[in-house]
Amino acid sequence: MTTAARPTWHPAVGGHSLRDTNSAPTHNVSSRDLATQTHLKLRQPGQNAPGDISELLMKERLAEKERIHFAKSQGKNGREVVAEDEPFERPKIEGRPNIDADDSDSDNNDGDGGGSESDSSSDDDDDDDEAELLRELEKIRRERAEEKERLEHERQEEDERNREAEALTGNPLLDANAPVRDFSVKRRWDDDVVFKNQSKGHDENPKKRFINDVLRSDFHRKFMGKYVR
Repeated sequence: MTTAARPTWHPAVGGHSLRDTNSAPTHNVSSRDLATQTHLKLRQPGQNAPGDISELLMKERLAEKERIHFAKSQGKNGREVVAEDEPFERPKIEGRPNIDADDSDSDNNDGDGGGSESDSSSDDDDDDDEAELLRELEKIRRERAEEKERLEHERQEEDERNREAEALTGNPLLDANAPVRDFSVKRRWDDDVVFKNQSKGHDENPKKRFINDVLRSDFHRKFMGKYVR
């Protein structure tokens, strides 16, 4: 929180301040302005301190020298030892079945001389098996596509036959075996109602007539009905 808006301890007053009286100024500091962290934080043991890093490097160097020493005592070169220590991960192939799952572990106990030959033969077998699986998959896809095309063709033929049969049986003029139908107009439901043809006999445009009376003339009646009623 800022303390910029707080009032000063000794406001400057002309002629009465400590600067004018040549006296030693007092120094008052708010508790909010005091420094809380007065010591430098150092790395503790286990936090990658310089001592920990140097000790770790020392252990790695000693271990490497020990491996090289034992390798030289066994007749190997130091570079070969370093290369053997590096981890090697074989790339994983997804979707490949484990063909040798049922084989016994006795085949793995053969001599070291036939190791390279067995690896190459197993790689060739894996490639052959993968190619065989791909061929089988392609064959299955082709058979499914042919079956789908055959079913679609049969459905189209069935629809065509149904349309032709419907066209022949739906038109009574084309169907010779169709029963004779009565095409006479049926009696309407409102033939015997009471209020039917209410406007029958009413002429919307009557003929003009002459009446020798202004109050009973057609013009007077129309005028009164339009503007007075």
